[in-house]
Amino acid sequence: MAGAEFEFSDQDFQRVRRIINQVAGISLADGKRELVYSRLSRRLRQRGFRRFEDYCDFLETGGDETELNEFVNALTTNLTSFFRESHHFEFLAKELLPALIRSRGLSNRRIRIWSAGCSTGEEPYSIAIVLREVLPATGWDVKILATDLDSNVLATAERGVYEWNRVKDLSEPRLRRWFQKGRNAQAGWVRVAPALRDLITFRQLNLMGDWPMRGPFDLIFCRNVVIYFDKPTQQILFERYADILAERGHLFVGHSESLFKVTERFAPLGKTIYQRCL
Repeated sequence: MAGAEFEFSDQDFQRVRRIINQVAGISLADGKRELVYSRLSRRLRQRGFRRFEDYCDFLETGGDETELNEFVNALTTNLTSFFRESHHFEFLAKELLPALIRSRGLSNRRIRIWSAGCSTGEEPYSIAIVLREVLPATGWDVKILATDLDSNVLATAERGVYEWNRVKDLSEPRLRRWFQKGRNAQAGWVRVAPALRDLITFRQLNLMGDWPMRGPFDLIFCRNVVIYFDKPTQQILFERYADILAERGHLFVGHSESLFKVTERFAPLGKTIYQRCL
């Protein structure tokens, strides 16, 4: 790249693509070259490397697991918001949870939900709000597992502290009930209520690695994650989701994602809403 601080050849770009695919299953498109340079240049500066070739050598020889995590963090996008793609939360509140309440007797009041690729936490906290608002106050064993590959965004999610502009579009009743406003030095910030935080377990997880949890899950949110994977990787992931979902369990994917011609183990129920059928 002419005039750039670091030389970044096509060979360097292909090595980066190969490494991120091997480590995280992510397939970088040809058009991502400038983005890759911009994000990884910061890593080279911070670690004192003069060339991308040397940096890639360092990653591939297993020189530093911490740096490998930072490499992945730098190349993953974390765009999210509370109640993003609101139709999913409407379906959860008006269709799925009422159906679970009706179908489960006194001996089976267990609900498990997985937020896969939870980013900075807005998604699992939005799920928790719906659960608290819809389910009876007592008598239910409810847990949300929230995972992400990026350790930096997970730290933000676990803190549960957000700038005011991240929540300002929520309704006033929800803001009063589920968020605590900061004062003095913390003015302009909010903290999620303990009643939400108590439902969620945050864990770092590579979706392409081993899964320590056994399930079954009633619902999996995996939204705007598989767009970074090639079709064979998507097929593997959706097969694993089907295996860990409860019978007739549900899967929500992102607005630009589809299971069409990827797997036959799910039936479409609506816009980006699927139910396990096999």
